[in-house]
Amino acid sequence: METQKNGSCRKKQYQKVSFDLKFSIIDQIANGQISVNHAANKYNISRSSIDYWIKKLSNFENKSNTMSKNDQIKKLKERIEELEFVKDFQQDVIADFENITGEHLSKKYLPEALAKEIEKKRKSLSK
Repeated sequence: METQKNGSCRKKQYQKVSFDLKFSIIDQIANGQISVNHAANKYNISRSSIDYWIKKLSNFENKSNTMSKNDQIKKLKERIEELEFVKDFQQDVIADFENITGEHLSKKYLPEALAKEIEKKRKSLSK
């Protein structure tokens, strides 16, 4: 039996990886563009190093992307206003349709609270 000369037992030599490249690799893995194994082969990095970066840097990335509470509240209030405008517009369209066709679709297909709001709008439009 011949034994190999320490060639198979040696650790692989890896290159130093910049912080930006680490984030890039983690982002590609998180978005499903590449797998951990593919990234390890492509960038000549050990899989355990990539797993370590994912654990350590995912918290850093989450903290940097978070908004302040006031910004979140402001954004949510703006979204509520947009959705209320859309709801009012849709109710107006349904009320117009009911006035033109004479059919009462809102009573058949929508929840009772919405149907009552549309009925009020339809009555105000018909006056």
